[in-house]
Amino acid sequence: MPDPVAAARYHALLLAGLARAGAPAPEPGARILVVDTARQRLGLLEGGRLSFEAVISTAKNGLGCEENSYRTPTGWHRIHARVGAGAESGAVFRSRVATGEVWRGEPRDEDLILTRVLTLDGLEEGWNRGPGRDSLARFIYLHGTNQESQLGSPVSHGCVRLANAEVADLFERVAEGDLVLISGDSPGDDLAGDLGGGLGLGRLHFAGVAGSGMSALAQFVALKGGRASGSDRSFDRHQRPEARAQLEALGVAIHPQDGSGLEGDCAALVVSTAVEEEVPDLVAARRLGVPVIHRSELLAHLVARYRTVAVTGTSGKSTTVAMIFEILRGAGRDPSVVTGGELVALQREGRWGNAWAGASDLLVIEADESDGSVVRYHAAVGVILNLQRDHKEMGAVAEMFHAFRAQVRETAVVGESENLRGFAGGGTVFGFGSGAGFRGEALRLAPEGSCFSVQGVPFRLPVPGRHNAENALAALAACHALGVPLAAMVEPLARFQGVARRFQVLGTRRGVTVVDDFGHNPAKVAASIRAAHLRVGAAGGRVLAVFQPHGYGPLKFLRADFVESFAAELAPGDRLWFLEVFYAGGTAARDISSAEVVADLAARGVAAEHAPTREWLVDRLVAEAGPGDLILVMGARDPSLTDLAFTLLQGLSERELEDEFEGPPL
Repeated sequence: MPDPVAAARYHALLLAGLARAGAPAPEPGARILVVDTARQRLGLLEGGRLSFEAVISTAKNGLGCEENSYRTPTGWHRIHARVGAGAESGAVFRSRVATGEVWRGEPRDEDLILTRVLTLDGLEEGWNRGPGRDSLARFIYLHGTNQESQLGSPVSHGCVRLANAEVADLFERVAEGDLVLISGDSPGDDLAGDLGGGLGLGRLHFAGVAGSGMSALAQFVALKGGRASGSDRSFDRHQRPEARAQLEALGVAIHPQDGSGLEGDCAALVVSTAVEEEVPDLVAARRLGVPVIHRSELLAHLVARYRTVAVTGTSGKSTTVAMIFEILRGAGRDPSVVTGGELVALQREGRWGNAWAGASDLLVIEADESDGSVVRYHAAVGVILNLQRDHKEMGAVAEMFHAFRAQVRETAVVGESENLRGFAGGGTVFGFGSGAGFRGEALRLAPEGSCFSVQGVPFRLPVPGRHNAENALAALAACHALGVPLAAMVEPLARFQGVARRFQVLGTRRGVTVVDDFGHNPAKVAASIRAAHLRVGAAGGRVLAVFQPHGYGPLKFLRADFVESFAAELAPGDRLWFLEVFYAGGTAARDISSAEVVADLAARGVAAEHAPTREWLVDRLVAEAGPGDLILVMGARDPSLTDLAFTLLQGLSERELEDEFEGPPL
């Protein structure tokens, strides 16, 4: 099956070809064969979709149209004749005529023309058509070869060689009169093969570019010297100006989400699962024949190109990715990263935080199971952290993890949990238990971090919670699999700066600490509440939890699990407030409310309330919180939750000033 991302490159070459003086005007949806001489590949585009791709050999003497030059003629052609229909594979042709001979695989010094022949007629008068430079008169055609082992290298002269099975397949897909573009152009950035340069894909347009996954890819493309543009309805509403500025500073052009970004030199539209069919950019792509690539397809393309560490699991992916990246960077390996979380270390360097392009061949990514895209990735090192009920039933997720595990190119790093044993064969098992091969020992949990050792080497981790210690073990095991010595990982892990909204302490006012957290499924919520209890335990304070469900579907699916998690983890003195479900727009069924879950919690004896508005909640919490308490704001997808957490901190500051102004009673 062709790499769908390659469609972007072929389309970029096609757009460059259409700018030629002698270019035809193809009908919408026309079949067009594009010969990519730089990559020694051939692709068949049909209505923006790459339906066929093959490795070829051509241009041994370079590109040119002159008679007797033995060069490959560039520019526009059409298929003049299909020769050899029904012939046996290996049938030999001379001067476009079958000889009756069949090549059976025997060694031959002679370069044979085999199986099928597609003759080409130049369309550009004075370039590849006319006296002294006519492609048809020069006997330029596509054909099978007895030199299949040399495909992918420019060892053929003016013609285009294919494998015999592939030329027979292509023969059935095309018709006389179909357009053929032989391109010697670059689609606007560096050609494939140099990891330090561009991606060779032309301009990619990202619909929903402000999203965490999409923005990371757009930044990575730009950082690697490629061309990226994007649109987002939040930008159309004049929201998130800082995010827009970050993208534009890297050269990512922002368009209105009205389809205009698909015009001109757009090579492909990149979409996520959240982009619905009626989004104007997608409508425009269908109309214009622009290839549509899923975010995960582009990421899979990068995973295959680099020596990639891909981290999956139902909890802890972003934090583990960040740890691996910071360890590799601190150990001098200069990695790249593409992730959903925002690394504080990169933010402190003035970046968005979810993407960076290093100079080495190492790439660290987050492999998401929520949309099933984890099955696309062929990682060098595959990390499976855990398996819990989240977006899907565990059985369905386990099937995806099996596919992911089977595609790992070098080694797998797998957690020690019982339900992960089926993925551990031939890999490295990490954990604090006796069954782990990469084992942490002497674990000590503290309010602000933990300490443990691996193979006698002591490590210190500056973020709290057992779950983070387990994430750190996974990160150390992954880096060890890449050849990084344990001793070289000690300092980078000790300096780990964390991930935005992963138990991120925003400040303390009036003795009350405010923490911003991404916890959005039952397991993550439980881990965050446990970490909060570690922090307030010594002071005897309470956890005042705020939770905003990140979608109607997830809340409905996990309703009972959420109730169980909050009921089990919140202490008797703790309090919980549920905000209404986050709604990002679209067609999601709004068939459950936070108030219903609050009623379930109240029936379990949990001190929970439904917060009708954020203003009401801020007033309530500022009045409720006392010295030693910790306000834990949890939820995903909604960037404004961080604003809410800062508003709470500001409210506590104002209350502190009021208390100072009033002074002690007389």
